[in-house]
Amino acid sequence: MKIVVTGGAGYIGSHAVQLLLEQGHSVSVVDNLYRGHAAALDRLRAEMDPGDRLRLHEANCTDFDAVRPALEGADAVMHFAALTYVGESVEQPLEYHRVNTGGMVTLLRACAEQGVERFIFSSTAATYGEPAEQPIRETTPQNPINPYGASKLAAERVLRDHGEACRRAGVPFASAALRYFNVAGADPTGVLGEWHKPETHLVPLVIDAARGVRESITVFGRDYPTPDGTCIRDYVHVRDLVEAHAAVLGALEPGDARHYNIGTGRGLSVDAIIESVRRVSGRDFRVADGARRAGDPPELVADPSRIAEEIGWRARFTEIDETVRAAWDWFETNPKGYDEG
Repeated sequence: MKIVVTGGAGYIGSHAVQLLLEQGHSVSVVDNLYRGHAAALDRLRAEMDPGDRLRLHEANCTDFDAVRPALEGADAVMHFAALTYVGESVEQPLEYHRVNTGGMVTLLRACAEQGVERFIFSSTAATYGEPAEQPIRETTPQNPINPYGASKLAAERVLRDHGEACRRAGVPFASAALRYFNVAGADPTGVLGEWHKPETHLVPLVIDAARGVRESITVFGRDYPTPDGTCIRDYVHVRDLVEAHAAVLGALEPGDARHYNIGTGRGLSVDAIIESVRRVSGRDFRVADGARRAGDPPELVADPSRIAEEIGWRARFTEIDETVRAAWDWFETNPKGYDEG
């Protein structure tokens, strides 16, 4: 198949591109390289020699005229491109809706014009906000508490409305929205890893402290109603995540409108992540205590049973030390990330 991957030069998107190439697909990446890395795609070309099965279209997903030709002849779209920083979304809500919600509108218009029939959307657990129930099911009410989550939920609703219109018109369109929990880790072969600027994700931040790149790691709040007082999250390995995308893509039938939580079903505290990095690295480092951050729920853990029952996907990397070790090994080999070229 020819699959268009938006945001394919980013952390998750590049790992998806790698898997799709392994599976023999042709991949057209649409990425404006604002926070993505062309070097990630260069590494895939060097390691996998995909020839013309991998192409990069440097474009914004909000630009219809730029996106439309990239979708010509495509069988499916995996839509990862987005703005993803919660704090930034509070400061720039209009930009987040322009890119995240507006980008969905633009892509679906282009899909309709080019006859693309399958669409996988990279959504987020942030659409649930501060849920009253744990673990979180797909039926848990979605009440986002920041513009990032709100923009992703709005994009889900645009996708749903488009799908319903296609079904009424007899158009064989199928879609799935995958709601991620905390993504971590790196490509097990060592080619790709996690490299954000700025970095806000816990695992790489703690690894930076262990590597001496930063003086300490700050724990924001030790008074939560959890066993050790720190926040609990569900950490899913990035390879597991992209394998879920491929599994869902293969299972889609015309008219489908699916929604799945993607996680391990196991919650780990901030302190548990810190201790994992200490075990994996064999290093100690300073841990500072800070005040709670506004909007940080005590616990967010997925119930991934629906995708297991319907698709057969289950996380393979269920021990946190496996996920942390993959990330640690990548940073040890690539201390400057993709900035090394």
